[in-house]
Amino acid sequence: MPKINSPRFGSLAFSPRKRAISEVPKYKSWPNYTGKPVLQGFAGYKVGMTHVIMVDDHKSSPNEGKDIMIPVTVVEVPAMKVAAIRAYRRDTYGKHPMTEVWADKLSETLSRRISMPKNHDREATTQVINDAVAAGTVAEIMLLMHTTPEVITGIPKKVPDLMEIRVAGGTVAERFAYAQSLLGTEVDFSTVLDEGAYADITAVTEGKGTQGAVKRWGIRLRKRKHSRGKKERHIGTLGPWTPHHVRWQVPNVGQMGYQQRTEYNKRIIKIGTDASEVNPDGGFLHYGLVRNNYVLIKGSVPGPTKRIIRIRPAIRQGEHHVRAPVVEYISLESKQG
Repeated sequence: MPKINSPRFGSLAFSPRKRAISEVPKYKSWPNYTGKPVLQGFAGYKVGMTHVIMVDDHKSSPNEGKDIMIPVTVVEVPAMKVAAIRAYRRDTYGKHPMTEVWADKLSETLSRRISMPKNHDREATTQVINDAVAAGTVAEIMLLMHTTPEVITGIPKKVPDLMEIRVAGGTVAERFAYAQSLLGTEVDFSTVLDEGAYADITAVTEGKGTQGAVKRWGIRLRKRKHSRGKKERHIGTLGPWTPHHVRWQVPNVGQMGYQQRTEYNKRIIKIGTDASEVNPDGGFLHYGLVRNNYVLIKGSVPGPTKRIIRIRPAIRQGEHHVRAPVVEYISLESKQG
């Protein structure tokens, strides 16, 4: 008998496939940047998908200079508020938070997310960071920023999502000065990325609950002769007799979905302020109407409708060149079917 072989299904790179700790994604790394101080991230809420017609501006493309139709994801990105500055110090064990400078006036909705700071001495903590910057012990400057879902009608919540966003570029002293200029203010998406730029999109995927090995790992159904009773969707073996151990590489039943995933090098097609440019007849399915600033991202992004989406400049951009897209048409046809 010939030996029947086939490659395994399902990537082990994402194991263990367990539920995400938080719906708000977290970044462990940021792009290198050496220019003037800038913010390296933003957040919005997924609205839905539509399609646009634009001029193909990729060099050496067969359709270069011609109109092409591409799918885009609409993300509503109202202004984010800067609540605090957090300084990190570095030692042999890595980076650790040193202290924080909170804004004088914080949004009332933020009290739904965290316990508001009391008796905070802003001048004292600012002096502590300045002294540490002068001593060269500050490694990173982060901003604690939160979303404003209360201005979005498609998101049925008022509790803001709080996250860290890195300040990059220049010296540490210049970063801290730039962070101080933003403390307590609102920041728009256009200050982080431009049209045509490439970005990384991170979100928690749609949860599908507990699923079997066939749907979760794509294994083959067992043949009639090999499946006694109703075991055609079971795997053939859990492993060898020796050692008596089920290895983690064995495809098995478990959690599927609701995991943090990142899509790299997604192009920003359009950044708009007039929501009527993208609102279809009857609104978007399961979302409604866009009423704030929005961004169109080429292709699909992780997560279901209404999920929080984090965006940062591309960390693996390579030789991609930023070109302002020429969008000639945005579909406003009803998504109701």
